[in-house]
Amino acid sequence: MDPSAFCGIFLGRRPLTRRESYSSRSNRQLVEGLLSILRRMKQSPEQEVRLLLLGLDNAGKTTLLKQLAAEDISHITPTQGFNIKTVQSSGFKLNVWDIGGQRKIRPYWRNYFENTDVLIYVIDSSDKKRFEESSMELSELLEEETLAGVPLLIFANKQDLMTATSASELAESLNLHTIRDRMWQVQACSAITAEGVQDGMTWVCRNISFRKK
Repeated sequence: MDPSAFCGIFLGRRPLTRRESYSSRSNRQLVEGLLSILRRMKQSPEQEVRLLLLGLDNAGKTTLLKQLAAEDISHITPTQGFNIKTVQSSGFKLNVWDIGGQRKIRPYWRNYFENTDVLIYVIDSSDKKRFEESSMELSELLEEETLAGVPLLIFANKQDLMTATSASELAESLNLHTIRDRMWQVQACSAITAEGVQDGMTWVCRNISFRKK
């Protein structure tokens, strides 16, 4: 997908409101900023980067993915299989895989582990009742041999809600301080407003573990 396609994503639709225009502009800036970082880091022609986006159902993964792709987030449906968005520029390809988080789908997550450069785990920071379940799933992921040493970014999503747990409290609740075998970061964010998303993706780009394809 050529990034220039993002610039015309709303062509042919109803006129944008001021709020939608601002949101669209912010999304394009997010994508352009991410591509700029990746271009500077590019180690070889046509280098591919594979980001794996996981988390429980209703964590906000698909909304986050659509924000990265500068797409409309007003209509989101649960992911039953997987979504993939590809951004391409100057011979650099960024593949972001969003895998459904329903309990019946989680056993199939491992089918997508191969060649992952960065693992992004999304948590609904407002749903404290599911922290234990989310922590168990994350622990199992970190024990996977295929994902050994892969940098981990945890998005503490839904910070726009009053009931959201802070990133630092979430890190403590999940016992993240016990992780010793990889680089990791917890980033507070809101997939709805895009706040914190760019900061998280900047960390991703700085900690990409390029593997031999």
